[in-house]
Amino acid sequence: MELTSFNSLIEIFNVYKNLILWFGSISLFVFLFSLLSIKWLVSLIPEDYFINKKDSKIKTSNIFIWYMVLIFKNLIGYSLILGGIMMLVLPGQGLFTIIIGLMMSNYPGKYSIEKKFIAIPTILKSINWLRRKSNKPPIRIA
Repeated sequence: MELTSFNSLIEIFNVYKNLILWFGSISLFVFLFSLLSIKWLVSLIPEDYFINKKDSKIKTSNIFIWYMVLIFKNLIGYSLILGGIMMLVLPGQGLFTIIIGLMMSNYPGKYSIEKKFIAIPTILKSINWLRRKSNKPPIRIA
C-alpha cells in the first residue's frame, strides 16, 4: 500500500514537473532578491521619515524621471509584497518583506498603515538592527 502511494506521488510529480520547477525557480529568485535587497532598502529610509513627511525632490524638478522612478519603485515594492506573502509559507522573513514592499509601493492610506506597522516593537527593532548594520541612525517615530 505504501508503494502505491509513493508511485502516485511520483506520477503527480511527473505530470506537474514543469509547474513545480517554475514555482520553485520563482520562489528561489524572490527569496534571493529579498535577502540581498532588504538591508539596502532599509538603509534608504530617512531616519525622520515618520516624523517629517516630505515630497520627493525629483518630483518637483523633473516629472518624467519621477514617473519612471515611481513605476520602477512600485514594481519592486509589489514584487516584495508577493515574495513576502510566499515567504509566509516558505522559508524567509515574510512579514518583514511585506512591510518593506508596502513602504516602497504607492497606494491610498499608505503613510498611516506604515506608521501602524512601524509602531510594532519587534518590527522597529528589526529595522533599526538592519540600519545599525548599514551604519545608519535608527528610525525615529513620534
